[in-house]
This record gives sequence, C-alpha cells and structure tokens, in this order.
Amino acid sequence: MRVLFAVNPEKSIFQYHVPLAWALRTAGHEVRVAGQPAFAKVITQAGLTAVPLGNDRSSWRITENRQEALDALRVGIMAPYDAFDDPAKATWEYLKPGMVKAVQGWHRVSNFPIITDLVEFARLWEPDLVIWEPLTFAAPIAAKACGAAHARLLNGVDVYGGVRQIYRRLKAEQPPEERADPIADWLGGYARKYGFDFGEDMLTGHFTIDQFPASLQIEAPDLDYLRMRYVPYGGPAVVPKWLSAPPERPRVALTMGLDATEVYNGYTVNVQDILDSLADLDIELVATVAESEQQKLARIPDNARLVSYVPMHALVPTCSAVIHHA
Repeated sequence: MRVLFAVNPEKSIFQYHVPLAWALRTAGHEVRVAGQPAFAKVITQAGLTAVPLGNDRSSWRITENRQEALDALRVGIMAPYDAFDDPAKATWEYLKPGMVKAVQGWHRVSNFPIITDLVEFARLWEPDLVIWEPLTFAAPIAAKACGAAHARLLNGVDVYGGVRQIYRRLKAEQPPEERADPIADWLGGYARKYGFDFGEDMLTGHFTIDQFPASLQIEAPDLDYLRMRYVPYGGPAVVPKWLSAPPERPRVALTMGLDATEVYNGYTVNVQDILDSLADLDIELVATVAESEQQKLARIPDNARLVSYVPMHALVPTCSAVIHHA
C-alpha cells in the first residue's frame, strides 16, 4: 500500500506523525511525506522520504514584527476553536465571523502554497491512503482528487472536529439565507476545480487516528476514531553518558517544550521561580531549558542540572516524576 503523509511546516506537530510513518514502513508499505521545500530537512532527519512541494511560506508571517499579535496566539486554543470548551462562545454570533477570519487569515494562508503541487503529485503517485494533521486541508483536496482514502492524525484533543459539529448544528438552526459556511465554501471551490463534490470528510477525514487514551480525549460525536499507541519522538537525539548512571536521588524531569522559544519569544512562566521552589527538595532535577533562556537565569540550584535538550523517551524511564509546561 502507498501512504502519503501531508503536513504543514510545524516541527512539533510533524513529530507526532513519525512513529506511525515508520510503523507503516516496517510493515512493508511505501511512505512519502509531503510538505513545503524548506521543511524537507526536518522530514529527512526522521529517516523518512520527503516530497518537497509548492513554495515556502510561513503561516506565522502575518505576525511578523507584530509582537502583540504573536503573543495573543499563545493564550489557550486559537479562535474560533476555543468554542470547543467554552459554552459561552458556542454561538452562531461568535462562530460565524470567527470562521470567516480563520479561513481568510489562517487556513488559506497555510495551505495555499502546496495545494496545486500536492494534487499533481497525488495523481501521479496514486496513494491508497493520505494521512494529514487536522489543519492540512490541502491533503483531503489531493486525496479526493486522486480517489484515495484519507484520515486525520490527531496531536491533541479534537477541538477541530468538535467545533465543526457545533457549527453544523448551529447552521441548521438559522434561516436559509443566513446559513453561511465559509470553510465549506472555500474547500468546495477546490472540489469543483478538481472535479468532485464537497463532503464533510474534507474537514474531518474518512476516519480519525487518535494516539491518546480515551480517558485523555474528548471525542466529537458521530466521528469514527481509530486508536493507536502513542510512541514519543522528539527528533534527532543523543543520550548523554551521565544518564546511563543510576540516580543517587529521585530524578525529576522538568520540560518546558519547544514552541515557547522556537516560535515565540520565550516562556510564559518564570523558570527561575520554578527552580528556586524545587531547590530545597532532596531530588536530582533535570531541567530542559533552551540556551537562550538559560542565559536569563541568575542562579542554578545545587540539585539542578540544566540541559538544552535530552530525549524524553530516554530520560523519563529514569525519573520518579515529570513536570511539564503545557
């Protein structure tokens, strides 16, 4: 079977795809990963075959030189998908204009650079299955254009499928002349261009692959979920020699994540305060803190070891506890 993964150039999201892509390869399937040209290096570092498509265009460019706009994106779930867990926002008055903004300023911007080339490649390579993260809408366009089955691969709670179902319910309650559906209209335009009809699967897939236990997930009603085991992958990694020695005290890992420094301008919490609060505990604290943030620290407690990166799949089995910044 031929399986095509399609991704937007977001490293932290792509890394959720790698274990499944390798599982499919080791099962004997042909696997390709399509994305913008500059993202090919990230794909090939994972040992996967990259298909560079379209042109490089970062969806973050709309916040370039607008620090206040970038900071606003850090607060919880991005609008209008924050209606998923906020009943006060699950209204037509909030979701209709919110979806217009999301399509115009977000979804179109991030998907347009690869749509044409992805369709062309899919028709040439003829995959049997296309797998996409929930916002790579270029993928269902290409899948339907070449007749392939397609599925979303989640990297968190399914806010996108949930909000889509809320939107459809609210739309059905409106007078016919008010039933605007900007994301369906946008995708429907590509459907007509490539010779097929728009369907809800273009937003939620033929099925959805979920890596997380049901106890940690909130499923959208009426969608088909296929569960798989979560396997951590954080990119190229070298296990440091000191990690092979058994800890003399309970080892606690502190991880601050990647996006805070790779996408934004730093952490939203005070790392110094966290380290100070843990300084008197009889533990060995291993804190993964970006080098740019380490330079801001005034002091490092005696029980703390600061590293810019340690592979979590190697560190966690040696730990008594893990502290992470959501």
